[in-house]
Amino acid sequence: MFVQVDHRPSRELRWATPLLLVLVVFAFIWLASQEPDRFLRTVSRWGLMPARLFDPGAGWADYFAELRPLATLTALLIHVDLLHLIGNLLFLLIFGLAAEQRLGSGLFLALFLVGGALANLAAAATMPDQLSVIVGASGAVSAIVGAYLTLFPRSHLGLVIPLGVFLEFVRIPALWLIGFWILLQVLLAYLNPTFGAVAWVAHAAGFLAGSLFALACRPVIYRRLRRLRPL
Repeated sequence: MFVQVDHRPSRELRWATPLLLVLVVFAFIWLASQEPDRFLRTVSRWGLMPARLFDPGAGWADYFAELRPLATLTALLIHVDLLHLIGNLLFLLIFGLAAEQRLGSGLFLALFLVGGALANLAAAATMPDQLSVIVGASGAVSAIVGAYLTLFPRSHLGLVIPLGVFLEFVRIPALWLIGFWILLQVLLAYLNPTFGAVAWVAHAAGFLAGSLFALACRPVIYRRLRRLRPL
């Protein structure tokens, strides 16, 4: 389990991360309460199906009337597996609060949506004929991790390591831990894009999108920090 170690107090209310947590959990509970047939229809409709997104036979009027591109965003809220949901929520909470504090809630929400949409689009582009759907916030969470590392390159993360019946707490540079995670995503994407029914390409693309987003927002961040700095 990872825990955020570095923390700086902020006078601003961070609302984007809690809002995203609530929306993702609500969507999971709502889907879980549906009948199996309706559940499958909902996931197929609002999840990202690459073959549907890149359908060459669809006319432009029907294509946009059916809101097919919107699936790159709605898929971010859909989780069909509890373990997948918990993992995404954990990483969103750990890295999201710190990233939102630096970016501000508005930019952070844009990071989640834009990074997640680009990640899903990249994953779909690698398998354009796939009839299964891409769902989950993994791409958006990866974008947040990428932004976090760009914003806090020298930060440390706490790692709880089980040693038999004891738990050892150690501090590891975030760069090492996230670097290993990146290597794992790239390796899995190269070996098999659909390994374990997870779009690993979305993780790698999301991380890259988040890093670039944070770099592009640096001037805005500097102005924002100067405005918040006490006189």
